[in-house]
Amino acid sequence: MASAVTKISPISDPRVSHQTTVLNGRTYHYILGVPKDGQFKETIVLVHGWPDLAFGWRYQIPALIGLGFRVVAPDMMGYGGTDAPRVPPESISLYGFKRAADDIEELARQLGAPKIVLGGHDWGGAVVYRVALWKPALVSHIFAISTPYSPPTKEYYSIEQLVAGPLPQFKYQLNLASGKPEESVKTKEDLKNLLVFITGGKGPNGELIFNPYDGIVLENLGKVPKGPLMSEEELDYYAEQYARQGLHGPCNWYRNRRVNFDEELELSGDGTIKAPVLFIATNRDAVLKPEMSAGMEKLIPNLSRAAVDTNHFGQWEKPAEINDIIKQWVEAVVFGGKSVL
Repeated sequence: MASAVTKISPISDPRVSHQTTVLNGRTYHYILGVPKDGQFKETIVLVHGWPDLAFGWRYQIPALIGLGFRVVAPDMMGYGGTDAPRVPPESISLYGFKRAADDIEELARQLGAPKIVLGGHDWGGAVVYRVALWKPALVSHIFAISTPYSPPTKEYYSIEQLVAGPLPQFKYQLNLASGKPEESVKTKEDLKNLLVFITGGKGPNGELIFNPYDGIVLENLGKVPKGPLMSEEELDYYAEQYARQGLHGPCNWYRNRRVNFDEELELSGDGTIKAPVLFIATNRDAVLKPEMSAGMEKLIPNLSRAAVDTNHFGQWEKPAEINDIIKQWVEAVVFGGKSVL
C-alpha cells in the first residue's frame, strides 16, 4: 500500500527555504529542505527538466526530508530564479552537461558535501548521469525518473539524424530549438496557456498544446483548460517563474547537443557508471519510451529497475508510488549498503 503524500507549497512552506548562491559566476536559486532537528544522513540534489522548475519535486522533497536527507533542488540554468544567459552573445556551453556538472559540484562544495546522491527527471535525468561521468568521486548514488542512460558516443548524431532514424518521437526538439516558441510565447498569460500541457490538460475536442512530433502547437494556446496535475496556484507560480526570463533559456537545452558531444570527447573510459542507479520507467511516456532503456545494465552494473504506469510526469501522476519506490531503494541501497534493490 502506497504511503500518504504531502507536497510543498509554491510560495511559503515552513519545511523548506528558498536560497540563492553564485556558482562559477552565475546566480542560482534553489530550494533547501532539512529535517526538523537539523540532522541529516546525506545530501541529495534533485535536477529537473523541461518545462519544469525546482518546484517540480514538490511531492518528493517532504518524503526525502522524512528519510533523513538534506534536500537541495536548484532551478537549472535558464529557469526560474537562476540566471538565463542569452545565446548569443554568451556560449551555448553554459547550457551543457559539463557546465551543469561543474555547477552541481560547486554547490555541493559550498554546502560542505563531499559526496551527494542525485535524482533527476527528463533533462535532469540526463544531467545526473553526466555528473557521474564528469565527477565520479562526487556521486554516491543516482535515481532517474523516465530518462534512460545514453552513454557518450565517439561519432556525432544530430537530432535530425535521430528523428529520421530510431527516435522519430524526438521531432519536437527541432521545434523547441528553432526559436519560434520563445518568439511567440512571451507574456505570463501566454506562458500559462502553454504550461497547461504539463498539468494534463486537453481541449474539448482533444486539442493538445504539445505533442512529440510538432512540439508546441501555437494555435491551441488558450483552447486547453488546466488539467489535474497542478492546482491553479501552482500553475500560476510556474507561469510567473517562466515570465521572469522567458523561454529562451529553457529552450537552449535543445541547442546543446553539439557542445555536449565535443566536450564529452575529453571523457576517459567507456561510459560505465559505477555508482548504484535506480531507473524508474514511466510506462506510458510518449517520448522517453521504456524500451529505450534496454541494455542499460551493460554500462551500469549496479542498476535497479522499477516502473510506474504513468505518462511523462510520473512523480506528479503517482507521487505515492514513486516515493515508495525511492524509499525502498534508499533504505536498501543508499543507507543499507546493497548494490541493487
